[in-house]
Amino acid sequence: MQKTPENERLEAVLATVIDPELRLPITELGMVERAELVGSTASISILLTIEGCPLRGTIEKDVRTAVSALDKVQDIDLTVGYMTPEQRAELRQKLGHTRQNPFTQPGSLTRVYAIASGKGGVGKSSVTANLAAACASAGMTVGIIDADVHGFSIPGLLGITEGPTRMDDMILPPVVEAPKGKGAIKVISIGMFVKPDQPVAWRGPMLHRALEQFLTDVHFGQIDVLLLDLPPGTGDIAISMAQLLPQAEILLVSTPQLAAVDVAQRAGTLSIQTEQKLVGVLENMAAMQLPDGTTLPLFGEGGGAQLTQSLSQALGYEVPLLGSVPLELALRQGGDTGTPLVWGAPETSAAQVLTQVAHHITHRPRGLAGQSLPVNL
Repeated sequence: MQKTPENERLEAVLATVIDPELRLPITELGMVERAELVGSTASISILLTIEGCPLRGTIEKDVRTAVSALDKVQDIDLTVGYMTPEQRAELRQKLGHTRQNPFTQPGSLTRVYAIASGKGGVGKSSVTANLAAACASAGMTVGIIDADVHGFSIPGLLGITEGPTRMDDMILPPVVEAPKGKGAIKVISIGMFVKPDQPVAWRGPMLHRALEQFLTDVHFGQIDVLLLDLPPGTGDIAISMAQLLPQAEILLVSTPQLAAVDVAQRAGTLSIQTEQKLVGVLENMAAMQLPDGTTLPLFGEGGGAQLTQSLSQALGYEVPLLGSVPLELALRQGGDTGTPLVWGAPETSAAQVLTQVAHHITHRPRGLAGQSLPVNL
């Protein structure tokens, strides 16, 4: 491409086009093969990573929108091709994808939280989706691993219908943009690889391998927070998570019901064996506010406070009650429509509590032990 002022301006506007999956400019990713202005026609050739790229239409639209903003452009001649295996290998190298667990590498600053519960049906997945959405609304890039392999639900809660993009040995997870163009959520789930009505009947070794592949084959890139939606209880996935992500902290979800609290106690004390930190308890499905202003404690009261007290004694350090999320009809409706409550109805009490909890866990002081600092002595 001839270096003229017009071509340089053309390249500059193409640099504003962001790849929806990798969230980097297409110019940095080597996706612009040719771009030059011939008279009033912008002649552009872009290279998609793979044939059948599900986001081809989005990228083409964004390129045309960006280029049409140039004054001298009256026509756009856009051709689309695909990267060669060598070009994809170069891209993977540029992205730093090594098929190693990036979250255990020295220097990783991603906060890792495992969202756990003692029993099912306490709203753990809804909590995970909404915490991620709250972080994304604050401008963060969040990763979610739907580790509840047998009961996956995260894709539906976030309205994800497309699957991941496989680029040779690298998997690019679907991305959900936060409203108003702030942060984003990158999601991987076994539900993206099976039919909706297909059960996943796996035992321990296969579950461990699935979680391991989510950590090594999926390219999350630079993310601020990684959330793992664990299955309920203290089974294979919880143990595998502790082995693969020993630095992960546990956020325990329970309802106020005493039966749920008793089971959650056992899930919380598993952290003694795994030597992981329990960051706190989130009480879900607390008292519902009725139209007349009164409250209805459908699942009882005080369970969350009781759980934090007993866990603090058992673990030998203070386990705080991070928040108490009231029952909200809008929370269920948001899950059914694929719009998290903190995005669809941020004014509700439940959304405000979830937003406060997300802020709390992402703004806690971070220890620097073992971290390499950018200082030369």
